[in-house]
Amino acid sequence: MSSFLRTIAFSLLICVATLAGPMRSMAADSVTPVAPSSPPSSTKMHPAAGPKAHAMKETVEHRIARLHASLKITPDEETNWNGVATAMRDNAVVMHKLIAERSAKEAVAMTAVDDLKAYEKFAQAHVDGLKSLTSSFATLYAAMPDAQKKIADDVFRKFGREAGSRS
Repeated sequence: MSSFLRTIAFSLLICVATLAGPMRSMAADSVTPVAPSSPPSSTKMHPAAGPKAHAMKETVEHRIARLHASLKITPDEETNWNGVATAMRDNAVVMHKLIAERSAKEAVAMTAVDDLKAYEKFAQAHVDGLKSLTSSFATLYAAMPDAQKKIADDVFRKFGREAGSRS
């Protein structure tokens, strides 16, 4: 896998896992599928999504479930939580589409300018995704009781330390 694709994969995982607690893998070639399960009916993959997208989708679902459990989301918080989960899924789909576009363009020679423009698209998608996640999570966080906010703060504090120690 090229260095650029590893960078893209890293960006994808950071974007998707921003709200998902500690990450266990930081490269696309280490994305491991979760045991097969039926995703929620509201979750649909892009028609062009192949086996790798399915593996990433399962990873996103796994991280969503782990964050849900870590934050101790209550039934009363499910409506706000659904916004967070949707943002995470949507971000994963956007990043997958960009990876697919980039892979298709690699078949033909890309210029340095093309390469930089592709990277710019990933960076912008990452920023847009973080804005969406932050907005959704802020709504959830605002409705949490103080004890649960402390749990959320701890989950994210640990995430930052663990992600940083892997570089």
